[in-house]
Amino acid sequence: MRIEQLDPIKLPLISRLYKAYYPSAKPKKEELTFVGYVDGDLACVTRFRIIESHRLLTGMLVIPSYRGSGLAHQLMSYCKDSVLAKGDFCFAYAHLEKFYAKHNFKTIEPEQLPKHLQVMFERYSRKKRLVAMAYQLDGKCALELLE
Repeated sequence: MRIEQLDPIKLPLISRLYKAYYPSAKPKKEELTFVGYVDGDLACVTRFRIIESHRLLTGMLVIPSYRGSGLAHQLMSYCKDSVLAKGDFCFAYAHLEKFYAKHNFKTIEPEQLPKHLQVMFERYSRKKRLVAMAYQLDGKCALELLE
């Protein structure tokens, strides 16, 4: 798989992809977006949204025909090596908690989130079963590094 940062001019491609497979997500040009291609075909995408001084990993998507082939793990490994840092968080669907834990995210209590993310988490989790997670760096959770 070839992974690259999305050129914002290609955002309409990603928007169509989300509309087809994850319609509640709304990709934006100011997000940091990474895409994975298999044999030239767009196969997966993940986005990072900057919120104040933190980043929220949001909108990970693997095209259904590629699910189960390890692409999500490859994309997360790439992000772990090149993108993820202290101050990064994700609101994982409960059934994906173990997946993110394999990629250095630690489950935290929503009250441990920075205030602005805590408000977002409360709003989002009214409709979906979500788990608050913080990225760990060198064995330390993003929260510990922020203190």
